[in-house]
Order: sequence, then C-alpha cells, then structure tokens
Amino acid sequence: MFFVYIIYIIMYTEWSYNFFNVSAIKGIAEGLNKINFFNKEPIVLCIGSDLVLGDSLGPLVGTLVKQMGCNFYVYGTLNSTVTAKEMVYVKNYLSKLHPNSFLIVVDAAIGEEKDVGLIKLLKYGIRPGKGVDKNFEEIGDASIIGVVASKSLKNYNLFKSTRLNVVYQMAEKIACGIKHYLKEYKKGTI
Repeated sequence: MFFVYIIYIIMYTEWSYNFFNVSAIKGIAEGLNKINFFNKEPIVLCIGSDLVLGDSLGPLVGTLVKQMGCNFYVYGTLNSTVTAKEMVYVKNYLSKLHPNSFLIVVDAAIGEEKDVGLIKLLKYGIRPGKGVDKNFEEIGDASIIGVVASKSLKNYNLFKSTRLNVVYQMAEKIACGIKHYLKEYKKGTI
C-alpha cells in the first residue's frame, strides 16, 4: 500500500485552484497532507515584500496564518518580511534551526494571462524571484504559489499592476488551507 501511495505522489506533483473555487482551502490542506507523507513537523516560509503589491502575497499569507492562531513556526509576515534576495541566509538558518522539518514555501508568481488568479500547490520547492529574472537557490519541500500577474517582455512593472482584491482573496484561501492542514497535523489526524 505504501508503494502505491508513493507512486500516487510521484504522479500528481501539482494541484491548481482558482481563487474563487471554494474547494481550494480543502484541496490545499489535503495536498499538503499527501506531500508530507513522512509526517515531518511543518514550517511555513512566506516570501515577498510589502513594498510592491504583487509581491505581497507571501507576507499577507504569513500574517493571516499567524492571526489565525496557528502554533507553528511561520516566517515572513507584513511586519517582518523575507525577500528572495535573503534566501541563502534563510535556507541556512532554517536548516540549522529546523533540520528535519517539512518546509512549505509561499510566494507570488507570474504566469500566462489565463493563469492569473490560480493557486498552485507543488510537491517541490521553488526558486524565488525567477519570474523577474533572478537566479536564486531552490527552497522548500512543498510550495504554494499564487499567480498574481501575467508575463510580459518587461517583467519589472508587472507586480505594480496587480489588483489588491486578487492578491488578498488568494492570500485568504492559502492561509485558510494552511491553517486547516496545521490544525489536522496538530490533532494527529494526518
């Protein structure tokens, strides 16, 4: 049975939900449960900046998860942001402080026009800043990205044209999905 489960996880490496989809919260929680099949302690890292609206998805999620009263480590909030350029230090810090943890990374992303508003849960880490032509190290065991803008030839102003309503609703769905997952993890029902 365990072998079949691993094959299932290998086959399904990505789950996608539109931020209007009411199943997104449950889907995120169930997806995280499937990815963390070794039942490691979850740690949440929310990447982004509060200086640019489109890049604020991560810190918004971190803030909401903390406000929901989850008793787990959450790094990256509106009060204490973690940006992509700090990844080398953050990765080193987290590997020393939480060596056997399950690292869930949350970040904003750019994609195709049709993908704006999608929340994607991936069973692997991400490379923060990739959408704006940065080349940082991969981080995370699982990642949740929210597609907040579409690609263009000049990616520099993309995050500035992002709608606050889209970012905030995505952040609420992601935070609720993480909260649901952490609550089930804490109860030991996962």
